Amino acid sequence: MNFARTENQQMIAQMVRDFAEKEIRPNLNQWDAEEHFPVDVMKKMGELGLLGIYIPEEYGGSGFGYFEYATALMELGKVCGGVGLSVAAHNSLCTGHIYYHGSEEQKKKYLPKLATGEWIGAWGLTEPNTGSDAMRMKTTAVKDGNEWVINGAKNWITHGLSGDVAVVLVRTGELLDSKGITAFIIEKGTPGFSAVKIKDKLGVRASETAELIFDNCRVPDENVIGEVGMGFIQAMKVLDGGRISIAALSCGVARGAYEASVKYAQEREQFGKPIASFQAIGFKLADMATEVEAAELLTFQAAFNKNSGIPLTKQGAFAKYYASEVAVKCGNEAVQIMGGYGYTKEYPAEKFLRDAKLMTIGEGTSEIQKLVISREIMK
Repeated sequence: MNFARTENQQMIAQMVRDFAEKEIRPNLNQWDAEEHFPVDVMKKMGELGLLGIYIPEEYGGSGFGYFEYATALMELGKVCGGVGLSVAAHNSLCTGHIYYHGSEEQKKKYLPKLATGEWIGAWGLTEPNTGSDAMRMKTTAVKDGNEWVINGAKNWITHGLSGDVAVVLVRTGELLDSKGITAFIIEKGTPGFSAVKIKDKLGVRASETAELIFDNCRVPDENVIGEVGMGFIQAMKVLDGGRISIAALSCGVARGAYEASVKYAQEREQFGKPIASFQAIGFKLADMATEVEAAELLTFQAAFNKNSGIPLTKQGAFAKYYASEVAVKCGNEAVQIMGGYGYTKEYPAEKFLRDAKLMTIGEGTSEIQKLVISREIMK
């Protein structure tokens, strides 16, 4: 197996690296402090093709695969987990759901706008009282002629306020029926559809999070994705791919924390020599380096399966679980290596740690990943 980055991966990595240094790094502390979602920067990334990386060119995308997609997220994660999360959610969830499960008419209508960054996408599964237990969702849709009337709420939705279009999973059948949930495309401005920003998050503060509210929201029948009742099954497939994106982003955050730690340890002197020369610090860096490499390999293994059409539920869970936990560990070790400085916002360690924690929660908690893995290995 060839582990070298392809020419496309190298090109995308350099492009994202240059963009991040110019457009993101100078502003990331301000965005973090103000919980500002940089829509203008998102749109610039759309112009670069980063919001439709694996979408075919015929729909306005870049036409690459998951190796290139994972590479881009790793580079973004090294600089800002919040911006990286927004790119991941836009690509894997909203855009990906329409691409993999939408009709040809829906693809032609929405994908060109999403893939180019003209529109920002959101995706809604979680509710205020149903996180991992998604089949108990209370948001419902009732058929009324050629329309569906939706009532309820979704919570923790990335781009819920600024998004131009959202893919939302809604119950159309009986409670706990895996074939009683349907996916709808709902455009911003639809009567009865509103959103409220969620504030004071621990990390990924440059990525907008909101609650979606549906009050007799009427959606045309043509906005149903796939068959009525198949939304939950679609969502599980979408999350399989989405876990690759969170794994890749976690790798980026972890590597960013590791590289910052190496730099600090080589510059910081104690007892007359750089602290990198002390075994206690050197062993921490060795563990971080090893675990980041392992996380990246698991992530690219899952990406290979996705590109090849091979089932990836287990590999995606492997990657997402391990990489997200490694990101937290690397963030924590970075703070420890930098000591008092690591505890301040003047240095990057504390932000890496705060951003990393979301990776163990979003798109399936670490506990859910272990549940998925245990079920897969028992088959």
